[in-house]
Amino acid sequence: MRRPVKIILVILLLIVVALSGLVVWAETPLGPMPEVNQSLKSDSTVKVMTGKWLVFSPVLSSNSTGLIIYPGGRVNYKSYAPIAHALAAKGYLTVIAPMPLNLAVFGVNEADSLIKSYPGIKSWAIGGHSLGGTMAAQFAYNNLSLIKGLVLWAAYPAAGNDFSNTNLAVVTIHGTNDGLVSTSQIDNSMKILPEDTLRVEISGGNHGQFGWYGNQPGDKEAAISREFQQEQVIDATIQLLQEINN
Repeated sequence: MRRPVKIILVILLLIVVALSGLVVWAETPLGPMPEVNQSLKSDSTVKVMTGKWLVFSPVLSSNSTGLIIYPGGRVNYKSYAPIAHALAAKGYLTVIAPMPLNLAVFGVNEADSLIKSYPGIKSWAIGGHSLGGTMAAQFAYNNLSLIKGLVLWAAYPAAGNDFSNTNLAVVTIHGTNDGLVSTSQIDNSMKILPEDTLRVEISGGNHGQFGWYGNQPGDKEAAISREFQQEQVIDATIQLLQEINN
């Protein structure tokens, strides 16, 4: 066998091994914690539907406003069920979009078909946690005619997605004990967000407590409970949904 051919075969083998490792890593996501189970059940205020998406529909509300959630990178999408259930209980259709390989970078446009499936929703917000928030911002930037609100949970847009001159309603929420997304990164992101962006800083909150998937490598320890952090996230998110509600 000629040497160039051997080199090519070795390179191909290394690529296959690397891709296999990526798939194994991505398909072993964090969470969900056992506390999630109750939120996956329908009750008197919220109807939960599973399928292509995880859908939380208000039972008693006629709001025409909805929120699409992109999960954080390598986090099981069900880990955001408690927060989605709580938002739906307040009257807003909330849909969690599972991502290929549990990485939103591979499913940026998932919101497109989702929006088309709910013609009764007139005002859409999109958001997400960490990588999911960045990819949600990417979708919003490319579809400003479809999206009225952007929700960033411990996340910020990519540098090329400048919303500063748009009419998009934005809320950015982060914790002071976040070990993966620093306060300085959030500070810098404000330059490319609208001037009236609502910024909420959760004292003692960390990265992992935006969901229910346990401790996350590289994160700092939270100084507040998961429940208290999520209460603040829910309140700030609802404030944005109220703003865009028709």
